[in-house]
Amino acid sequence: MIAILKALGGETLSLSFKASREYRVWIIERPGACLAPAVLAALKQDCETVVRSCLAGQSLDYGLFAADGAAWNHSVITLVTRIADDRPVAFNAMPQLAVVRGGREEAVLHLGLVMVDPAERSGGLSWILYGLTCFALFLRQGLRPLWVSSVTQVPAVVGMVAETFSEVFPAQGATPQSFTHRHLAHQIMRRHRHAFGVGEDAGYDPERQIIIDAYTGGSDNLKKSFEVAAKHRHDDYNAFCARELDYARGDDVLQVGKIDLAAGQRFLSRSVPRSALPQLAVQALMLLTGAVMAPLVQWLDSSRPYNRLRPIA
Repeated sequence: MIAILKALGGETLSLSFKASREYRVWIIERPGACLAPAVLAALKQDCETVVRSCLAGQSLDYGLFAADGAAWNHSVITLVTRIADDRPVAFNAMPQLAVVRGGREEAVLHLGLVMVDPAERSGGLSWILYGLTCFALFLRQGLRPLWVSSVTQVPAVVGMVAETFSEVFPAQGATPQSFTHRHLAHQIMRRHRHAFGVGEDAGYDPERQIIIDAYTGGSDNLKKSFEVAAKHRHDDYNAFCARELDYARGDDVLQVGKIDLAAGQRFLSRSVPRSALPQLAVQALMLLTGAVMAPLVQWLDSSRPYNRLRPIA
C-alpha cells in the first residue's frame, strides 16, 4: 500500500482511461523526461498525424514541433485516440511556463495548442482537451489554485476560457486586470513567446493584454480571419474579439486566469458528460489520494530525508 501511495504522489502525472465508448484519453506530463525513447517517438508520431489531418498535410515548427524538441520536457500532453481503430484524433499540448510570483518560482499552465481531426470535431471532445488536464493537475497539487494562460484569436476559445476558469482577464466582464494578471502576462511575454509561436518582433499592449502582429514566430499556418474563426454561442465574446483584435494584421489576446474550487465545480457540472463521470471520479480519487495521503506516508517513512525537518543521519 505504501508503494502505491508513493507512486501516486510522484512528480509526474500520467493517466490513461476510456472517456467514452469511442475514445481513450492519455494525459502525460513532461513525456520527454519520463518516457522510453520508443514510446516517446510513437507519441510524437501520433501528434504529428493529428496536425497533418488538421492542416491539409502541412506541419508546424514551434512548440512541440520546434527543431530542438525541448517542449516535450516541460509540457503536459493530452492525446485522444479512437478506440475502434486506435487512430489519434486529437491532442492538446500545455506548456508549463516558469514564472516568479510572490518571490517564489511557480509554473503557469498554458492552454497551448489544441488540434482536432476535422472528422471528429462534433465528437464532444472539448471538455477533455480544454478542461480535463487542468482539473487533473489541480487535484494532483492538493486543490491549490493553479494559474493558467491562453493565447488565441478564436472567439469560441476566448469565451470558453472566460467561462471555465476563475478571475480571467481579459474578456471576463466582472474581472478587472489585477497586479497578478499584469505581472504574469509580462513574464510570459518576456520569457515564453516561443511556447506559443510569437516572434520577438511582435508588439504587446500590457493594458489590454493584446499581442500585436502575433503570427511571425512559427504559428503562421494558424492565422485566421474573423469570418473563419469559430464563434462562441454568446455574442459578447465575438464582439470583444471583433473590437479588440485586428485580424488582418494578426492579433491575439493573452488571457490569464486560474482553476480553483469554483472553477473545478463549474467544470464538473457544466462540461463533463454524465456518462464520463464514473470514470472521472475514479481517476480523481486516485489523484487526491496521491496528493493528500502520499505526503503523510513519506513523512512516516524514516528512511527518507524530508528537507530540513529530517536530514539523513
